[in-house]
Parts: sequence; structure tokens; C-alpha cells
Amino acid sequence: MLKPHLPGAVKYIVTGVLLLASTVNYGFDPDVSELKMLGWGNKCLTQCFDADATGKLKKWELTLNANAFIRLRRTYQNGKLEYFSFQLQRLDDMDYLGTVNAGTIKLRTTDADIIVQTYNDRKGGDVDSMASVLSIPVKNMEPEKLDSLRNVLLYFKNRNM
Repeated sequence: MLKPHLPGAVKYIVTGVLLLASTVNYGFDPDVSELKMLGWGNKCLTQCFDADATGKLKKWELTLNANAFIRLRRTYQNGKLEYFSFQLQRLDDMDYLGTVNAGTIKLRTTDADIIVQTYNDRKGGDVDSMASVLSIPVKNMEPEKLDSLRNVLLYFKNRNM
């Protein structure tokens, strides 16, 4: 019985085509892990956000989106609205102050890269400014969860856009 002999380059091409065909057949999506990280990051932020730590909130929203933006919006009972937003590529570091039960995640940027908008503030009116720290009050933040969140944020920070 004769074995077919293929030159080295052809073997690699044939193998690559067969692997590509098998991934299409099995529904492999290279972005699945990124979508899972995005979903897990949002779930972690939502479950751990401590809405009671900043006063009486009417509603709030904290999200990480696919374009690597972190957005926090807080609407207070008195109508005051605070909005924070920044692109994770500007993230310098993340710190945690507190215990497992309650604490604050501090997302820091090198420069004042965090957009801060305040509306309906009786004391200061409507103000647009920039900051270098976004403080996020959290609860039930296990060390493993904090490390995983940090890894997700660093992934999106370093991802090529």
C-alpha cells in the first residue's frame, strides 16, 4: 500500500482547511470567550454594586460594554443624576479598600480621563468635569471575584480595538 506524500507546506494548508471546516461545523465562535468575559464582568458589577452606600438612589446602572467603556449612572430620590464614563484603555490601575462584606473599588486613570456629569444638583447645578478616579461602592466582594473582575478589566484594557 502506498502512502500519499505531501510536501510540508501542503500538509499545513490541508490541516488548516480541515480545522477551519471542523470549527464551522461545530459552531466554534472565537469571540465566545470575550462575550463570556463581558457577561461575567457585568454580572459581577451588577451583583456587587452597593446602591445603599451612596445615599437614597431611585435607580442606578453600572455597565461594561463591548467597546470597553465603563459607565455608571446614579439617579437619586431628589432627582439629582450623576454620570461617570471612561474607556478602559485609559485605566491605570484598580485598588480595593474594604472587607469582603463592604468596600470600594477605585478605578484610576493616569490623567483626568473619566467624564463626570452631574444634573439637577440643588447645590451645584449642572456640572461637566473630568476625574482620575471612579469609586464604585461594592458588597460581598470575595478576593477571587475581585481578582477575576480585575482580569476582565485588564483584558478589555489591553484588547486591540
